[in-house]
Amino acid sequence: MSWDVQFRHGVWLPQVGWWLDAQHAVGWSFVSHAHSDHIARHREVLCSAGTARLMRTRLPAARVEHVLPFGQTEQLTADLTVTLHPAGHILGSAQCLLVHAQHGSLLYTGDFKLQPGLAAEPCATPPADALIMETTFGLPRYVFPPAVSVRADIVEFCRQTLADGATPVLFGYSLGKSQELLQGLAAAQLPVMMHPQACRLTQVYEELGMQFPSYRAFNAAELAGHVVICPPQSARSVFLQNIPRRRTAAVTGWALDPGAVYRYQCDAVFPLSDHAGFPDLLAFVDRVRPRLVYTLHGFAREFARTLRARGLEAWALGVDNQLDLGLVN
Repeated sequence: MSWDVQFRHGVWLPQVGWWLDAQHAVGWSFVSHAHSDHIARHREVLCSAGTARLMRTRLPAARVEHVLPFGQTEQLTADLTVTLHPAGHILGSAQCLLVHAQHGSLLYTGDFKLQPGLAAEPCATPPADALIMETTFGLPRYVFPPAVSVRADIVEFCRQTLADGATPVLFGYSLGKSQELLQGLAAAQLPVMMHPQACRLTQVYEELGMQFPSYRAFNAAELAGHVVICPPQSARSVFLQNIPRRRTAAVTGWALDPGAVYRYQCDAVFPLSDHAGFPDLLAFVDRVRPRLVYTLHGFAREFARTLRARGLEAWALGVDNQLDLGLVN
């Protein structure tokens, strides 16, 4: 008997009564990480310790938290166990491995990144019979350059901007990307100011045991000579108006798209992502060795088609699946 997997603004597993990253408030859900599109005011949640702490900061609410350490297997019912494994996306991000006596094993990745980052636990690849995987960058054109070279380019951008008497402003989400950027600037020993949101979440990271190079909260009066890390901003935002001489850079996987610098209205873009690129999506499947794959988010339909061409049964969740029909001459 196989798993029944449904997408209803979150993944629903009716055979065991579980939600995975439900996007609306439900009685009970696994929460893979604390980004806003993966959390809601659920009555009970299962998550990692890092996600629980970050959720208390980002979404304060009365809820029951079932916190499970990575690698520890819990018996939920006589037929069902659960184990959380690191996903490598942001600090605390977790994959959920369910093993059922009748249905077999099912791995749900949530958002994940196979290549090791600087501000998250390394991604694991446990084997599973069925796999539900995030496929944000599920097209062959999304091949990210080595992170070390991208970080070097970001440092050079910052150094050159400061040398020209301007302020480098790096755009990255407050949770995850900002901390990755801060760690990436460590060796350069550049003074860093952070947007208040990013600063608050970086302090939570520190409470969870992560160490960072020196940084301080944004202060327009003492801005000279600093790199600024902040969430994406409109050029007309009050925050950016406090930085009159600035050069801005968006740090995102979508930097690989043609015209990205115009789309983000920045002076530069750098392709550093907290998601897996196309080659790593394929490598992840190879390591997990599932018999059945469900793809989710981004280019889910296209990546499912790629997997079918490689001989795997694969279906995209939440979209129509169009099977490729061979033509007979």
